[in-house]
Amino acid sequence: MRPDLRDPRLIMLVLAILSLIAALVALKITIRRPSFDLLAVVDITGSMNVRDYAASGLPVSRLDAVKAALRAMLVEAPCTSHLSLGIFSERKTFLLFEPIDVCVDFAPLEASIEALDWRMAWEGDSRVSAGLFGAIDLARQLKSDLLFFTDGQEAPPLPARGAPTFEGRAGEVRGLVVGVGGYELSPIPKFDDRGREIGFLGVDDVPHESRFGLPPEGAERREGYNARNAPFGAAVAVGVEHLSSVREDYLRSLAEKTGLAYAHLEDGKRLWSDYAAVASARSREGAFDLRPFFGSAAALFIFFAAAGPWLARALVRLRQAVLINSQPRPGRSK
Repeated sequence: MRPDLRDPRLIMLVLAILSLIAALVALKITIRRPSFDLLAVVDITGSMNVRDYAASGLPVSRLDAVKAALRAMLVEAPCTSHLSLGIFSERKTFLLFEPIDVCVDFAPLEASIEALDWRMAWEGDSRVSAGLFGAIDLARQLKSDLLFFTDGQEAPPLPARGAPTFEGRAGEVRGLVVGVGGYELSPIPKFDDRGREIGFLGVDDVPHESRFGLPPEGAERREGYNARNAPFGAAVAVGVEHLSSVREDYLRSLAEKTGLAYAHLEDGKRLWSDYAAVASARSREGAFDLRPFFGSAAALFIFFAAAGPWLARALVRLRQAVLINSQPRPGRSK
């Protein structure tokens, strides 16, 4: 008995076989596409442990929020883009690895981001401005854009003269200063020497004023002031440095000074859109794999070949039901 070449199921099976063959032998084609090179530097100092973000209804730390946003951002980035990762602590930016492909090396990138931890910090101080200036210099060497994640809290606080001068060329590196944290003051978790959380920092655990350089205006009115021996006065300054919120005004001023843009951290998609608005797109050749498309087509053809008779019967029953319901009922006038 000769097969009916017009049988839809036979046609679907033939197309499925052809698609499977194409999926096995299809070669990758090379196309040019826009891509991005970026250096992500993450502040891992103590205030980044503040839990003023939420995920699945539970509070999460600023550092965990940064990690989640970075992982989500990798999904949004086009293939052939490259990411390098660094951390900031004390006054230095340390490069963990140079740029690698966000698609080919997605798994190690994701694992490296997940492994970021505040225990990697080598000092407790947080000279945000110095860290940002170092990160800009590093991004310039890597020929990459910059994402610098920080809450902006300097520890100890800035001296009276303010932040140090930026000696680079504003706008030479593009990218974002990303402000991390809520706008309300929150307690900073405190840890013992073994890294176990034991509460929150108290008012006496941190300095509330920098005593480097010249004293602030009005210092001469402080108790115990002596121009030579006690230019800051005798009393210890008390403030709110044991609490933390995103220092947005300060971060905006740093961004303006360095020629970067500013964005507040919300989520990965928002982070990607904020970055893409100021990024340096590069046209780069990349491999485009056709096999997933042929494989998906084969699966669809097999589905329609198997479900074809059932779908046909369902369509016939549906058509009959529509025709029956459209007929006038007995006893009802037209």
